[in-house]
Amino acid sequence: MQTYLEPSWEAGRDLVARGIAGEVVMLNLLRLRSVADYAAHPDLAPERPISGAEAFDRYVAHTRPYLEASGGSLLFLAEGGPFLIGPQGERWDRAMLVRQRSVADFIAFAGNAAYLAGIGHRTAAVEDARLLPLVSRPLPG
Repeated sequence: MQTYLEPSWEAGRDLVARGIAGEVVMLNLLRLRSVADYAAHPDLAPERPISGAEAFDRYVAHTRPYLEASGGSLLFLAEGGPFLIGPQGERWDRAMLVRQRSVADFIAFAGNAAYLAGIGHRTAAVEDARLLPLVSRPLPG
């Protein structure tokens, strides 16, 4: 089973090419590790093993100040589980909605060195992810 942890160069290029004017909301679906894996970022590793959920909470706590300073906000963070409609046995442990003023602001935030200094918590926490940029549209009727 293939997993996804980071956007590809092509996906980033395609996001910019969409020419989205104004706000974008990122829908994050996250499958977390049972035990966080800090092998790639031992400098961030806690003294004792922690769960992927705990590591993800550390990532969110680290990230929010940089997100908010860039004009973004965490709109929604929730516990997930198995689908009601969808593949049986597939689960997403967390769902998150992150709003950013523009794609350019999102890209600037994602490249912020201070933010990136704590991204190892996300790497340690996440086993698989999906990130879907959403653009608001008027309600029908």
